[in-house]
Amino acid sequence: MERKDNKALTVAYIGGGSRGWAWGFMTDLAMDGQLCGTVRLYDIDRSAAERNEIIGNKISAHKDAVSRWQYVVSDSLQQALTGADFVVISILPGTFEEMRSDVHLPERVGVYQPVGDTVGPGGFMRAMRTIPMYVEIASAIRDYAPDAWVINYTNPMSLCVRTLYEVFPGIKAFGCCHEVFGTQKLLCSMLEKETGIKADRHELYTTVTGINHFTWLTRASYRDIDLMPLYDKYAHEFADGYDEGGDTNWMNSSFACAQKVKFDLYRRYGAIAAAGDRHLAEFMPPWYTRDPETVRRWKFGLTTVDWRVDDLARRMQRSDDLISGREELQLRASGEEGHLLLKAVLGLGDLVSNVNVPNRGQIPNLPLGAVVETNALFGRDRIEPVYAGPIPSNILPLVARHIYNQENALRAALTCDRKLAFTTFMNDPQMGHVTPEDGQKLFDDMLENQRKYLPKEWFR
Repeated sequence: MERKDNKALTVAYIGGGSRGWAWGFMTDLAMDGQLCGTVRLYDIDRSAAERNEIIGNKISAHKDAVSRWQYVVSDSLQQALTGADFVVISILPGTFEEMRSDVHLPERVGVYQPVGDTVGPGGFMRAMRTIPMYVEIASAIRDYAPDAWVINYTNPMSLCVRTLYEVFPGIKAFGCCHEVFGTQKLLCSMLEKETGIKADRHELYTTVTGINHFTWLTRASYRDIDLMPLYDKYAHEFADGYDEGGDTNWMNSSFACAQKVKFDLYRRYGAIAAAGDRHLAEFMPPWYTRDPETVRRWKFGLTTVDWRVDDLARRMQRSDDLISGREELQLRASGEEGHLLLKAVLGLGDLVSNVNVPNRGQIPNLPLGAVVETNALFGRDRIEPVYAGPIPSNILPLVARHIYNQENALRAALTCDRKLAFTTFMNDPQMGHVTPEDGQKLFDDMLENQRKYLPKEWFR
């Protein structure tokens, strides 16, 4: 049954030409009979949004769909946002050429980045060009949809959400990331192998703390079973890597890992690092990323921009196939929680999930206002962060360094302060072995490569 007791929803999708996130979101909506409405697709690449308009309406018309959504392309942010109940932001800031500079230019000074979208020199430069975009988006939400709930999927997650609140303090925004889900599934795998108990990750209780992509679990349990001793056992027994089973192996995937970095961090710090090894490695000194051979020894991969270019070509071909009918649409849940969180704030069932929002005291030994990742209770027109307690004292310096770097990166981006930007760029742990002279040349070259996305004040 479709939702009939409330008005049909209006969702503004910024980055509506997305090939991946958008398709998963469309499918999740079609499979949920409690929701219906209109999704307005806005993208600076209008043709990509137009293609998703066709795909979205085909998904909604699928014989297995249990709700009906209309997908329409908007000509402007104002048109997309005016009257919207929800805003989803999922954009690629810049092109693959800027990303190539982010990820690969630092290799000339011995900095190898598995992802390059959150921290490190690549994450910093991505933030410099993303923050001005988010200033514009936040201003438009303030002007045209001030009461809408805003879901962000774009990286660097923490700085994107932080910018939204900096520009529009009254915004109702939160950032969603699935990295913690993978660690929860890892705990479920361990539980089944040790006890035979099959549990879904939603049945676990985990205390989530930290920042996006550098998140930690300080407690984990299933009903009356404390999972921390179980994780301790696996972290020691499988110090050289753990195979959860299935078809994905770290050697033939740009995203899989053998959990070796996670287990090493657990043995060093006594808490569960709850993100993929590719992300976790980037927040630390180059213990795991000193060179490609070191990365291989730690059993994860460097995701090259060439791989991403090829992947986009595959997605574009799939877009063609879905539109033409060469590929039959199949409705499968994406595994994301965006639509469930949307339902929760509508009052259709409370839900607890990890979320990125400003620190209001949920982590008392981190700065107030900084964007942190903890659990939160989602309910009718509210998000209430769950108190996680202080971050363990041995982990605190690792996390705090990145939070202060992020705050300084925001200031630098908003004021075009090259001096503050450079000192922040060099304060990242990945840059610890780089000389100031080499770092300055790298910084100048990487900033120049962002020129068309930056305010002119950077180059005066």
